[in-house]
Amino acid sequence: MADYKTIRSSAGSRSEVIDSGLRAHMNKVYGTMSVGMLITALAAWAISGLATTTDPSYATAQMANGTLLTALGSALYLSPLRWIIMLAPLGILFFGFGHVMRKSSAAAAQLLFFVFASLIGVSLSSIFIVYTSVSIVQTFLVTSIAFAGLSLWGYTTKKDISGWGAFLIMGVIGIIIASIINIFLGSPALMFAISIIGLLVFAGLTAYDTQNIKIQYLQHAHHGDQQWLDKSAIHGALSLYLDFLNMFQFLLMFMGNQE
Repeated sequence: MADYKTIRSSAGSRSEVIDSGLRAHMNKVYGTMSVGMLITALAAWAISGLATTTDPSYATAQMANGTLLTALGSALYLSPLRWIIMLAPLGILFFGFGHVMRKSSAAAAQLLFFVFASLIGVSLSSIFIVYTSVSIVQTFLVTSIAFAGLSLWGYTTKKDISGWGAFLIMGVIGIIIASIINIFLGSPALMFAISIIGLLVFAGLTAYDTQNIKIQYLQHAHHGDQQWLDKSAIHGALSLYLDFLNMFQFLLMFMGNQE
């Protein structure tokens, strides 16, 4: 009986350690993601301020909505540099992160994530020119509430939603292809359909990624590889950051009031 109690006590202790570790891991994921979002918001706001002016003597160009652009704004939004600004984060996402996750330290991966968040902020800075500040804040708050609910459900649900993965990835690929096609077509109806589907896909990915982060931790925690766990937290933060960002952009298309 004493041995049984000892075993039972030992199992309970291990369970408590795992639960405590999981909470710390998820806190790191959400914390890193939140810092990334803050960097993106500050970078977008700062760049938009430097790129625009109200003094015609400093303006070098004008947007379609009448906003006056400085030399920096003209370079970022009207010159071929805008394509580099748009593609640089994709290059880091598809080529940089994979290499860093395999070959470098967790600190290097975290630094790359923050650099990536800064570049995203630069590429998104034009939303402060196109949309009103009030509608941007409102959309951010709605996105935050929706994200929190979806992520909480993904974390607490007992339902295995791993089967969603392939379907959701196919949805992302479809959205990318349709968006590229619509660059040439310029169809408002197609853009509306892309926005609805995109919102649903990334809402699903928020729940799916949250559950996947939890499962991966539970599967690897007993190995004691802290470096792997630290990198896993950063990778999870990146996944949730992208889910939040895309939900925000698609919602902004519905909720945003243009200048």
